[in-house]
Amino acid sequence: MLTTIFALVLALLQTTPPVRTFSGVITDSECADGNHSGMHMGDTAAECAKACVDYHQATLLLYDGTTSHRLDDQKAATPFAGQKVTVVGTRNDATGVITVKSIAAAK
Repeated sequence: MLTTIFALVLALLQTTPPVRTFSGVITDSECADGNHSGMHMGDTAAECAKACVDYHQATLLLYDGTTSHRLDDQKAATPFAGQKVTVVGTRNDATGVITVKSIAAAK
């Protein structure tokens, strides 16, 4: 009985992070600050990000101008490599990972 009550209390105390909107550029973990000039992996930021993923096992990130945020859905981010986007999702502050609900080109 006590175990059940304890489990219920823990469940109530755990909160889901709020859904938020994040803006920035889809870049890669090799060029986490969005600056691709040092890598020379393509003529554009998109080409560089995709090449770093393909050849250096990099992951796609959202760089907001200050911080790079890891994205849980790499497949959804791939078409937006090198582009300014708006990501809707939740961010786990402990891991720094954004759970992506949607990604769209910035307006």
